[in-house]
Formats: sequence, C-alpha cells, structure tokens
Amino acid sequence: MTMKIRFWGVRGSIPSPGQKTVRYGGNTTCIEVRGPAGELAILDAGTGIFPLAQRLLPEMPLTAHVFITHTHWDHIQGLPFFVPLYVPGNKVRIHGPYDIVNARGIEQVMEVQLQYSFFPIREAELKAGLEYRTLAVGEKIVVGGLTVVPVLMNHPVTNFGYRLEAEGKRVFFTGDHEPWRNIYAPEEAAYAEFQVHIDACVRAFEDAIRDVDLLICDAAYTREEYARRIGWGHGTFDGAFELAHRVGARRLVLTHHEPTRSDDELERVFAEAKARHPHVSIEASLAWEGLEIVL
Repeated sequence: MTMKIRFWGVRGSIPSPGQKTVRYGGNTTCIEVRGPAGELAILDAGTGIFPLAQRLLPEMPLTAHVFITHTHWDHIQGLPFFVPLYVPGNKVRIHGPYDIVNARGIEQVMEVQLQYSFFPIREAELKAGLEYRTLAVGEKIVVGGLTVVPVLMNHPVTNFGYRLEAEGKRVFFTGDHEPWRNIYAPEEAAYAEFQVHIDACVRAFEDAIRDVDLLICDAAYTREEYARRIGWGHGTFDGAFELAHRVGARRLVLTHHEPTRSDDELERVFAEAKARHPHVSIEASLAWEGLEIVL
C-alpha cells in the first residue's frame, strides 16, 4: 500500500442527516489519508472528523496532520469534537491558508470556535500538543512518506486544494472550487488584463493535477443549478468530468454533495452527467461515507 484514502464526510454546506441521505451520508467534509508507513493526514475537519476520531482512539498516542482547505464552517465545524485534541501525548498540527479578510493565519481556526459564548471548553484546556502552520501556495509539507502541496483554488475565501504524493502515487483534493471565469464583459477595458490572470490560474491548477491517480472534486451543482449560483464557489458534475478528462486523471470521485439532494436524486444527476460525457472513459463515482481507495 502506498496510500489509503477513506471518506468520513461528503456533504457540503451543512450536515444533512436523515433517511434520504443514509447511503452516501450526511456529514460534512472530512477525508483520511494514510501514507506508506501509516502516516495520518486529514483533509478538512467537517463533522465527519468526529466518527474518524472514534476510530482513532485505539491508536493513541498519535500524531495527526490536519490540512484545512478553507475556514468556512462546513470544513472546520468538527474540530472542537476531534477527541485526540483532549488527550495528553497526542500531537496535532493544523495546516491551512492565510485569511486575507482578517489578516490572520490558520491559528484563528480554533480560537474563534472555542469561546465560552459558543463552546464550553477553551483552547487553553486542550491537552494534546497543538501546533499551527499557515501555508503558502506551493509550499511542500513532508509527513513521513507523504508530501503535501497546497494549490490555490477559486472560492469566495482563500481555498487550497491539496496534492498528496507518496512513492509515485498522486491524489488531489480540490476542496471547494468553482472554475475561474472573467468577471468583466469582453467590451470592458479590464477584460483582457483580467483574462491573462485567469489563464495563469487555470494553467497552474491544471499543471498541478495532471495525470493524478485520484482526483477528488467538488461537484455540488448540476448545470442548471450552477446558472443560478455563479460566484458561490462550487463546481458541477459536468465540469468535473471534463476536468478529469482534460488533465488525464486515472480515477474521479465527486464530493461536496448538495445537502438538499437525496441519495436517489444524487445518483440520478450523476448518471445523467456521466451519460453526457461518453468520451470520458476513466473510472468515476460518487463519494460516500466509508468509501476506501487504496493506491
């Protein structure tokens, strides 16, 4: 085994438990990645990190590296319930982007949640060894046999996708991502200059994910839904298929499922999008809680 990937949360925006989401799950984003020697990297800390924490109890004391794509609630709301944070002897390092809105690093991710007004335990009461590392685009983080590289994505706040590499195998997780577009009309003076910027962003992104063994991609919307949600920061089923084909990904897994979409509806819109792209011959599936992929 080079890498093992397990999905613990696959919904977007808000947890959506209930009978209509049993098959795919209602927890928000959290993905466990294990390196060649069992190194533990966790991509995002939505509510799916809580059941992951229960599974990790027998491994303690442990070292966990949590990589936050961005600080919207559905990607961090499980952190206060990550049980290893409360146990002496554990080491948890939280990585993530700089927040240009608040001019703060990733250290604010726990500070803003662990206030008595919102939670009964203060950050100072956590017993594990806790470290923060604010990342720059392209900075390489080595976790044993895993190398993790943040890549800038397109979202209303700074969002990193993460490329993980080990022994020649590569995985990329987009976090929340909307394809770049020119916000100016062609006749406007700023159009040409902004298009140069857009083209550079697209090249950097696609170069980072070219020929990956596994592409985990935000596909929150159908084509019709996206037309009414431009600028919200999410992609489509059709866009994910085209992206995977364009960059030569070997396998595609779609995630960040729309919380109002039932499992039956999710399967229907996935099948419809797949049928529209018969030229995309790679293996493609929806993410579900408990899905494991070994590379």
